Amino acid sequence: MSKLKRDFYRRNTRVVAIELLGKVLVVRNSKHTMRAKIVETEAYFGDKDPASHAYRGVTPRNRVMFGPPGFSYVYFVYGNHYCFNVVTEEDGTAGAVLIRAVEPLKGIREMMKRRGVKKLHHATNGPGKLTQALGISRRHSGIDLRGNNIFVTNDQSLSKKNLIIGVSPRIGVGGGRDKLYRFYIKDSKFVSKFKI
Repeated sequence: MSKLKRDFYRRNTRVVAIELLGKVLVVRNSKHTMRAKIVETEAYFGDKDPASHAYRGVTPRNRVMFGPPGFSYVYFVYGNHYCFNVVTEEDGTAGAVLIRAVEPLKGIREMMKRRGVKKLHHATNGPGKLTQALGISRRHSGIDLRGNNIFVTNDQSLSKKNLIIGVSPRIGVGGGRDKLYRFYIKDSKFVSKFKI
């Protein structure tokens, strides 16, 4: 189990969004270590992407999106939940991948307790659900994903040989909704309910 290197994130956002599928997101705090396989992502670009927070340039909120790559970007949406992203592209170029859904692997009891659900696939099958389950909030924005608190690993124990990837437009966006920038593992029951 090795952490993804900085160069993994320093690439085209769409490529990173696809290649994050099947990787493992790890979140650690003083009491728990939680692991979850990434099963759904969305790519967001810079000033040519009207659905992106970076569309109108640098602001205090989106500054982390402009690099360096391999850091977290967490924001609050709809007044009730957080969304977790990983920053991509070259330093100075805006890009981020939204982690939309994960499959719990370790720390499952804690995730289900935080979510208050009885069915495991309801614990993390959406961007707001997974941040609640993993205890991710705005205080986790700007964290170096090469550190020890939140990171992504290339877990060789998980088979990726027959990974069938679905592609669709992004969900819940205004502009740019025609772009095929949402990616998911087709046979995963942990993907969000919005299958197109």
